[in-house]
Amino acid sequence: MFKIKFLPHNIEVKGSSEETIIDIAMKYGIHINASCGGAGVCNKCKVFIEEGKVKGELIEEKFYKACATFPLSNLIVRIPVESDIDRKALLKKTTRKKATFISKKIEELPKSPYEKFYLKLSSPTIEENFSDWTRIKIALEKEKVFNPEINIGILKKLPYILREKDFEVTLSLYYDPRKDRYYLVNIESGDTTSSNLGVAIDLGTTTLQIELVDLNSGKTLSLTSDYNPQISYGEDVISRIEFAKKRDGLKILSQKVREKITILIEELLKVVQKDFNSVNLISIAGNTVMSHLFLEFEPKYLREYPYTPVATEFPLTFAADLNLPFGDGTVVQVAPCKASYVGGDIIAGVVASGIVDEDPLTLFIDLGTNGEIVLGNKDFLMCASCSAGPAFEGGGIKNGIRATSGAIEVVNIDPFTLEPMILTVNKKPPKGICGSGIISLLANLFRIGLIDKAGRFVKNIKHPRVREGEDGWEYVVVWKEDSATGEDIVFTENDIENVMRAKAAMFAGYQILLESVGLSFRDIERVYLAGTFGNYIDLDEAITIGLLPDIPREKFFFLGNTSLEGAKLALLYKNTLLKMEKVANMMMNIELSVYPNYMEYYMAALFLPHTNENLFPTVKNLSEERK
Repeated sequence: MFKIKFLPHNIEVKGSSEETIIDIAMKYGIHINASCGGAGVCNKCKVFIEEGKVKGELIEEKFYKACATFPLSNLIVRIPVESDIDRKALLKKTTRKKATFISKKIEELPKSPYEKFYLKLSSPTIEENFSDWTRIKIALEKEKVFNPEINIGILKKLPYILREKDFEVTLSLYYDPRKDRYYLVNIESGDTTSSNLGVAIDLGTTTLQIELVDLNSGKTLSLTSDYNPQISYGEDVISRIEFAKKRDGLKILSQKVREKITILIEELLKVVQKDFNSVNLISIAGNTVMSHLFLEFEPKYLREYPYTPVATEFPLTFAADLNLPFGDGTVVQVAPCKASYVGGDIIAGVVASGIVDEDPLTLFIDLGTNGEIVLGNKDFLMCASCSAGPAFEGGGIKNGIRATSGAIEVVNIDPFTLEPMILTVNKKPPKGICGSGIISLLANLFRIGLIDKAGRFVKNIKHPRVREGEDGWEYVVVWKEDSATGEDIVFTENDIENVMRAKAAMFAGYQILLESVGLSFRDIERVYLAGTFGNYIDLDEAITIGLLPDIPREKFFFLGNTSLEGAKLALLYKNTLLKMEKVANMMMNIELSVYPNYMEYYMAALFLPHTNENLFPTVKNLSEERK
């Protein structure tokens, strides 16, 4: 075994010559950007070997692929800034005004599916010597709880707990609205009703967002966020499905995300000086693949035709069944999914947004890797997954990175000097371009005429920032002397092509959903942009590149993390889980890949903003003014 020290974290671990650098880092929770899941094709897991001998593959003169490099001695390994990830950036708050209707739902007095009842029971007598369990059921009937189910474990400890404080007990009951049934999940002596906490989790492909909630009052007590540790095994769901096929791969992915969730919940509990036993209900919303990986369900058939999940509705589960270190009665509920790539995060989001309760025709868009979209209102719901890919999160982009400190998030190019003005996350030196910056940059390049409708650079423009690089024509966003990486940060024609594929997939999806019900963009009354990413994109820039439809701007609303809000609603209102399943059953899913006109719509959208300029009248007017 060799000693491996990772810088700049200054963490020393042990590894063998049979393990790659990235395997060693993953084992000890040290994250290195590996967007291809260790397949060796993304070249983003580069590391610098400061000391020691290795056997491996060079990416550049001084950098090695962490996924293809093995130690031959003790090592000092430096992770460069572009390969590292930064949790602090996830906690950044947007100043954009959000729609308020979601928060109004949570202002109502909560009636959680997890309730605690304090009972003062009469002691048995010779006249009333019926069973302890019957005595409890009779008392619960006064609380309008009839015939609850009980497991043998609670029955075993029932006589002891009842008599600890002279038949004064607190009963914890979970109500499953899908079965209209109460379950007695825990019993404690005395009155513990004041302590009733729940945790809402958005189980994202890239990030985890977790909220600690008082189930009695509905108040949020603390909130945290971190990267999903599975990103070290693959940036998107496809690469994680592939990793899960490896020996113990599924177990590793499940274990890693559960461990991280436990750590984050512990952080939240420390804020309010509580422990794991205080958490009674955990509500999770995630896409179909993330839900499968969390529950350790086989995910490979999600990717293979005809794209079959193990389940789309998940049974009552206890934390102990998932090896989570909470109390015996802690319940875990997972939002239902619709299809392989339309998951519980979207179902939760639709419920939280209120689309299903209202008349206006609404287009609900989650601009993530899977690109889920929903069209409808209280009468019907159509949904699809657009498979946009990771471009909006920096994947497949030469200098693309996640929205971490130093990521370029806004670009404004002067039309006369062609010089850029940039803003970075946390105002740190630039080290790459994140999703909002990629959209901003592409819109600016098109707006000022540096690229044409096909996304190609105009070659007759003479300027040092427009040049032919090693990967073709490119625009230099940041010169190397100004970057955190010591290298030029560029945006290439290949990058533009990848972004245009992603936005074309999204726009074709909108058109097909509308076509399937005989409607057009003119009929849309509201567009809801969900997800954290949606909070940071510039609306006009997204429309300029053809990512969003060119309709009146007042129709757009930014909802933020609706997946987390939906998970929170399921904590606080006992019928939410049933409503989610009704929404899932109400949805009609369209598999875009087999839809007859999909490729026609997709190819037409592979231009800026689109082949049909009449779909983008405001962008068309700008182009004509530029001429």
